[in-house]
Amino acid sequence: MRIGILGTGSMAAALGGAWVRAGHEVRVGGRDVAAARKLAVGIGAVGGGEPTEAVRFGEAVLVALPATAAVPVVGSLAGELAGRVLLDCTVPMAPGADGPALTTAGARDSGARRLASAAPAARVVKVFGICHESIWSLPRPSFEGAPLGVPYCADDQGAGDLTADLVGSMGCVPVHCGGLDRAGLLEAAAVFAIGVWWSGGEARHVFPSPALAPGAVDDAE
Repeated sequence: MRIGILGTGSMAAALGGAWVRAGHEVRVGGRDVAAARKLAVGIGAVGGGEPTEAVRFGEAVLVALPATAAVPVVGSLAGELAGRVLLDCTVPMAPGADGPALTTAGARDSGARRLASAAPAARVVKVFGICHESIWSLPRPSFEGAPLGVPYCADDQGAGDLTADLVGSMGCVPVHCGGLDRAGLLEAAAVFAIGVWWSGGEARHVFPSPALAPGAVDDAE
């Protein structure tokens, strides 16, 4: 698969490197062209340069930008993004009195929806925003004997299928969570998890599988 990346930060590096290891072709685009070229060399991408170069290159394009910058950048590239799968890993959050808080209104207002409005002809998928960037540096990440599940939301069936294939190529399991109307749930889950980590807790301890309880039975039985 050919993948363009918008951004030169830690998520761009981690996911770009994971895709190169999985055998995909990656091109990095950044507002700082020198940083894009440096990152491309560092992860083994085919090249780096202007954002438009990355968009034109990719069947899929990752938005790995700060949430505050993502909408204007994507809006400026809306024509180039028409028909392309736009992978949104942004987390719209800011510090709050009780920890990190969403900067969207929640529910159906999400960063993904805002990107879809900025580039209405793009095929937006919310994905890759739940895990810390360090997870993507692991080859074929798995935990407790199971491959990592990667949730995603998409309205477009073809975009969802492409995303599932991409996730599978990384040794992970795609988890379809519905359309973009549910993308806000993934963003809220990411902000919740970040707040737990920042407080010194473990988000995974909050969601144990019911099947792990002694004597647990399947609700369907």
